[in-house]
Amino acid sequence: MDTLALVNRSHKNIEAVTSVASQDIANDRVLVAKVKAGDKTAFKELFDRYHRRLLSVAVGIVKNPHDAEDVVQDAFVKAYRNIDTFLGNSSFYTWLYRIVFNLCIDLSRKAYRRNESGVDNASTLDVISRSSGQDPLTYLGSVNNPEQSFRNSEIKGRLSKALSELSEEHRAVILLREVDGFSYEEIGDVLKCSKGTVMS
Repeated sequence: MDTLALVNRSHKNIEAVTSVASQDIANDRVLVAKVKAGDKTAFKELFDRYHRRLLSVAVGIVKNPHDAEDVVQDAFVKAYRNIDTFLGNSSFYTWLYRIVFNLCIDLSRKAYRRNESGVDNASTLDVISRSSGQDPLTYLGSVNNPEQSFRNSEIKGRLSKALSELSEEHRAVILLREVDGFSYEEIGDVLKCSKGTVMS
């Protein structure tokens, strides 16, 4: 399968995710209203819905599964305590992702100041796969053809190397777009920048 076919397949996956996402946004609004009214089980539902996705993204940024788990736990605690500040101008997931992203950046800066990398020897994509339980590049497909499997493995290796060389912000853009299926506008909301900046 050539690169163009992979990209087209990826965009079809993103379109499918987007249609499901609009239904999730409506469900999230109902759950958030219940949480604001004091329903703790509604927050547990939100936690169950987004924990793995956020963990996958956090690992992609901080590159350490243990630190990523701490970040995601802290983010959910912070979200619960500040749920009244969520006004619904964006999706709940976008708001929650912004909290995770900020905590990841804070952690990365602290580690940098202490001169710690926090990076294990595994590739970025392997770490994301282990933490989320799924391959972020599922659109490459599983094949029985050894030659295609080798090509897919080579592509994953190159992508992982490229991701590991990016800054946290740039890596977040790629992960949000290609793994989570965010639109450029949604990524701009998360990163607090314009759509044009995200695209560039």
